[in-house]
Amino acid sequence: MTRRRRITFAVAAAGLGSFALLYAPQPVLPQLAAEFHLTPGSASLAVSAATGALAVVVVPVAMLSERIGRRRVIVFAVAAAALTALLLPLAPTYPALIALRVLQGVAVAGVPAVAMSYLANEVGPAGVGAAIGTLIAGNSAGGMIGRLVAGIGVDWLAWRGALAAVAALGVACAAVVAVSLPPDSKPPTRAPRGLRTVLRDPVLLCQYAIAALAVSAFISLYNVIGFRLAAPPLELPARFAALVFLAYAAGGVCSAVAGRLADRLGRGPVALASLGVAGLGALLTLPDSLVLVAVGLALFTGGFFAAHSVASGWVGARAPANAKGQASGVYLFAFYVGSSAGGTAGSSVFGTWGWGALVAAVLGWLALAGVAVLVAGRAQKSRGTVIGAPVGRTDVRPTMGSVTSPSVMVRTADRRSAGTSTTTAIGNGPPS
Repeated sequence: MTRRRRITFAVAAAGLGSFALLYAPQPVLPQLAAEFHLTPGSASLAVSAATGALAVVVVPVAMLSERIGRRRVIVFAVAAAALTALLLPLAPTYPALIALRVLQGVAVAGVPAVAMSYLANEVGPAGVGAAIGTLIAGNSAGGMIGRLVAGIGVDWLAWRGALAAVAALGVACAAVVAVSLPPDSKPPTRAPRGLRTVLRDPVLLCQYAIAALAVSAFISLYNVIGFRLAAPPLELPARFAALVFLAYAAGGVCSAVAGRLADRLGRGPVALASLGVAGLGALLTLPDSLVLVAVGLALFTGGFFAAHSVASGWVGARAPANAKGQASGVYLFAFYVGSSAGGTAGSSVFGTWGWGALVAAVLGWLALAGVAVLVAGRAQKSRGTVIGAPVGRTDVRPTMGSVTSPSVMVRTADRRSAGTSTTTAIGNGPPS
């Protein structure tokens, strides 16, 4: 196996293992609630505690990789997440489980914070696009597989055994990463600081808002879909209810299609259409019909991933050359804050007022995300060029912390429209 293939394979394994572990508790939330006598909102902390911890440390971890090396951070992240996963089934109380999940979220943060930068530095311009595509595929596959293994296994193994099964997958992935991932070919070099810049650009601020609002809707609905399917009149066994996570396959397809459409039709229109599809999917889950719920979840998932793909690509194209890493870090922070806070809020809404109220909350979040898309379009028309970029041709080098990926020559005039993208940019790809 060539060095490039080893790198791509190992980083994909890191994404698969870490995101399988991150979201494994989601399908067993009803069982956690029953054992520890919890409301749906309290049970959802088993997911939100980890994603919230990830949000807090993702930028500091990216900065740490500048000092100690990216490979070391990735290997430690997957190994520590797997070790913590082995302890989860032994948690004697719910607070102990939550504490372990916080530690696991801190550990997992090393993968989204560093993996793209490692690939950009190690693979080279010719293969970085395909390598990052494989990474994102591994992330998405991990999120789906972890949920499926836990959800299908819980009927036979109970929630502790189901999480142990996912932990075994995480250990296997950690071993692959430790053996296969080559060391850094050269030490990182620090990039100019640009955090203040990416926090003042209204177009970027809108993308952060879209990330937080859309993922709040997404995680909220998936946190409680197990409760909905297990309750009358549907009353599905957990092993069958877990099959709803196959809807993630629609997300992978739609995100790729949305990226191509955004290049041809503009980011704004495609983002709005994607949010609309997600809203339609949420509405279809209201009737007590398994067929409609399944179709609705597929549309909802596809719409969310499409919107997320467009927003993350918008960040990659909009951020100035000396602040790509900072923009990516802030986007990831907003994404996981929304996943944590929004997921718990939505679960509490469901626990208090039921599925209809949750769908209303989801539609509200999606509508606010749509407003952010419109504001971003107007702001981009009024401001025109990218902040910090000179007029003419700009050597755009996306960064994460200190890492610089292959340059892409872009004309600033290409960014003057409210979303038409004629550029190639590496966006952010945190799955959910």
